This record gives sequence, C-alpha cells and structure tokens, in this order.
Amino acid sequence: MLSSNGFDLYNLSYPITSTPYADLSSTLQNQYLYDFQVDVSEIGGVIAKSFNSNPSLPGVILTENKTFFGMISRRRFLERLSRPYGIELFFNRSLKLLYRWEKKDILILPGSTPILEATQIALQRLPDLVYEPIVVQLAPQTYRLIDMYQLLLAQSEIHQLAHQVLQELYHELQIKASLDGLTQIANRRFFDQYFEQQWLQLESTEFPLSLIFTDVDYFKAYNDTYGHHAGDDCLKQVAQVIAQTLTSDQGLVARYGGEEFVVVLPKVAQEQAILIAEKMRNNVKAIQIKHQSSSVSSYVTISLGIATVEFGHSEIISKIKTPGDLIIAADQALYQAKNQGRDQVVCSSMKHPYFWALSSQISLQNS
Repeated sequence: MLSSNGFDLYNLSYPITSTPYADLSSTLQNQYLYDFQVDVSEIGGVIAKSFNSNPSLPGVILTENKTFFGMISRRRFLERLSRPYGIELFFNRSLKLLYRWEKKDILILPGSTPILEATQIALQRLPDLVYEPIVVQLAPQTYRLIDMYQLLLAQSEIHQLAHQVLQELYHELQIKASLDGLTQIANRRFFDQYFEQQWLQLESTEFPLSLIFTDVDYFKAYNDTYGHHAGDDCLKQVAQVIAQTLTSDQGLVARYGGEEFVVVLPKVAQEQAILIAEKMRNNVKAIQIKHQSSSVSSYVTISLGIATVEFGHSEIISKIKTPGDLIIAADQALYQAKNQGRDQVVCSSMKHPYFWALSSQISLQNS
C-alpha cells in the first residue's frame, strides 16, 4: 500500500455492491448503477479521495460544463497513480490532463439494453478493456456506471433462472405428453410405458400384478342421444371417479381409447382388485349421469374385466408370459362382462380355466 496526501493506494481488488435480482427481462437500467460525476476541471485528488472512501465505486463519469465528457475507471486511475511519479503528476492536476493520458474507448449503452446483450457486447471488447465499467445512458445527458463484475453476476442469475424455467417447461411438457387431452388422466402412451415398467420390476418377484379394463356401457347410444359434447363431459366425469377411487400409491388409471379405461395395480392380488373394481362400478353409478338409452340402468354404468398374474405361481406364469398376454386376459374378461349383461365385474382366473363374475351383491359366481 502506498500513501500520499492522505490517500491510501490499495490493490486493485475491492468489495462489490450486491446487485438486484435479475429476471429474464432485466435491462441495464434495472441494475444497481453508480452515479458519481466530476467536472474535468477538478484535480485528481478529488476522485482519489472518493475512491478511497467508496471501495466499491468502479469509476467516475467526467463532465465539462455539465455535459458528458468521458469516463475513467477506478482500475486505470489507480494504475496511473501507482506508476513512477504518478501521484506527483496527476494528484494535484486537472482530470482533463489525466484523461488525455489515459483516454480509452468507452462502451456506452442505452439503459434499455438487455443484460444478456450488454454482457455479450462488453465481452467483445479488447482484452485490456473487457473489465472496464460500462457507461449507461438513461436519458440525454443522464449517465450512470455499471461494474462489469455486477453485469456478469446478473447474467449468471439470468442463466440460472432460464435453466430453471426450461426445466419447469420440460417437466410441464412431460406431464402434458403423458395426459389424455380430454379426461386429464394418463394417456395410452403413458400406460404402455408404466405397464411395461411395472412388469419388468415385478417379474423377478413373487408379487402379483393386476389389470382392470373398463368400458362405459352403451356409450354410442349415449352419444347418439345427448350429443358428442355431452359424451365428452360423461367421459371426463367417469374418468375422474375411477381415478379418485384409487389411493395415490395403488396404481395408475389411464384412458385406453374411446370410452375404455385401464387400471394398473402393481402388487395387488386378484381378490383386492375385485373389490377395487366393484368400488369403481358403484362410484360411477352413484354420480347418477342420466342415460335414457341404456338397457341396464337409467344412469351411466360401466363394465369391468380383471386379470391378475402371480409371478411366483409357475402355473400362471406358463399361461401369462408377456404383458400382452395379461392385457388380452383382462380384455377378454371385460368382453365377458359386457356379454353377460354389462354393469358388472368379471375376473379372468389364471388358476382355473373359467371366468368369475361379480354380481351387484358382490358375490363370486361361476360363469
């Protein structure tokens, strides 16, 4: 550290004033800007004392008769004074003399310049000018300074925020890509992925995997009677009722296609799957969506087919070898439920070569 005339000449490192939080639309005028202006007729000691008492000040705006004249940075001023005879030459002489010795290209940008654009422009300067402060013009003859380090911090915040926004958008797109546009439950594509994943996870265990296929009874007649708009509303309500029947960790409800839905129940045995299916059937009837064209009820009903694979059961595994086999079995059970009169649950038994039908009174009967 050198000292002269009460001025302490420190190293070129100094504290940085914290910057306001930057967002994606931030411009230079949204950042912390320094307002320190001195007329060029003043002597060098004036800004020396200001730099000494304000360690974060990156530079000074020079004016002449209140008109912008130029800018000298803290770094260049201290470098000039630290040279041999620098203090004797410039400390007590006018700033205009010092500026003529030290005059460099100055980057002046409008206050409306976006942070990212300003950073890109600033970093394109010559190496010895890259870290010079930027002069920000807010209005005619209204100038401020922004420190380059602060600008880089703001750019970093924007990049982090942009990354976060992109991550959120990507997550949102993933969710949207996994949902059925009408019913807002999982779509067929997501079902295929989820079902395959559960099969692979469970096939080396002894846990069961149950599948429920369900179909809205006489849905074509419903559309013909009430119109497609009402049909869409019907599917939305049925989908939500089926989905709300499950707890969050029980499995997945998806729209398989048209008026058909599918429920995947990992680690759920056949008996429990039957109870879940019957609860779904009753819950749909309970919302009482009128259906005057139905042959089984005055309200909308559903039919359900169940198939369960027990990976620890060798006899069952010999019959259900692939995920497609389980889908076929559940679909056949659904067909049986519809063929037997609809508004019922039918379970395809892998242990026996016949179906079990669950009546409205929740009792198992040989079909």
